[in-house]
Amino acid sequence: MKKFTTVDDINDLDELILTAKKIKSDPFGSPELGKNKVLGLLFFNPSLRTRLSTQKASLNLGMDCIVMNLNTEGWSLEFEDRTVMDGNKAEHIKEAAQVISQYCDIVGVRSFPTLTDKEKDEAEQVINSFVKYSSIPVISLEGATEHPLQAVADALTIQEYKTKRKPKVVLTWAPHPKALPHAVPNSFAKIMKLSKYDLVIAHPKGYELNPEITKGTTITDNQDEAFKNADFIYAKNWSSYNDYGKILSNDTNWTITKEKMALTNNAKFMHCLPVRRNMIVSDEVLDSEDSIVIPQANNRTFAVQAILTKILENGK
Repeated sequence: MKKFTTVDDINDLDELILTAKKIKSDPFGSPELGKNKVLGLLFFNPSLRTRLSTQKASLNLGMDCIVMNLNTEGWSLEFEDRTVMDGNKAEHIKEAAQVISQYCDIVGVRSFPTLTDKEKDEAEQVINSFVKYSSIPVISLEGATEHPLQAVADALTIQEYKTKRKPKVVLTWAPHPKALPHAVPNSFAKIMKLSKYDLVIAHPKGYELNPEITKGTTITDNQDEAFKNADFIYAKNWSSYNDYGKILSNDTNWTITKEKMALTNNAKFMHCLPVRRNMIVSDEVLDSEDSIVIPQANNRTFAVQAILTKILENGK
């Protein structure tokens, strides 16, 4: 593996999940793999799980880790080509990426979408610029359109908790007071298709995701119908894709409740966190034995450690 910025970079999901499971059973089993290697983590946006789990994974592998919050600790970066830099941008990505490549062996980048400029967001300008100008492997710590590390952790979690070969997995929209990105649902939909599970996406009308990503997936605007006989419920808010970045509804009837979970096949509840209690999901569900959001978050470490392992092994 030379980079990991999209679920599409996964060559063999089964093998990757097996690697993550082996790492989970012995997280400190390869301390020499990352010896004398440096992982740089660059954050343009806030993070809790991604930052801490990636740092922990790098330490498990014997790597040193450097973290920088670009918006507050670095120069403002320019990403446009052939621009006259007479504004507030002090450094161009061309130089920045090349310099970082001299200091680090792998770099992770986190950059959220504008949710106003669809074309720019879908081009993944920030992360793809690092890929273009860096001479080292680049990992997405969440981009404008995907969160592949979260998706690997999600797939690992379902693998651990499923009781049948092909479980029914429901990705359901839920209300939220802010307009949120499509990154998590996009990557989740992609990795569930790779897993060949029975995926159903439920959302109100107007909240369709990118049709290129959801092609071939069952989609419904009837949440109750989607929940019937489901084995996993993955709740997540996202803004409109067609009416890009807009909130079209905050219908609280889509909040995940105990009554809705009763429609399922004793389904496990999942969410990437952070989660808005009693808006996305009720306390009763989130605090129940069927909620696996904490083990799901724990798997973030082993997912990213598996990715780092693949990249480090490729560079031997």
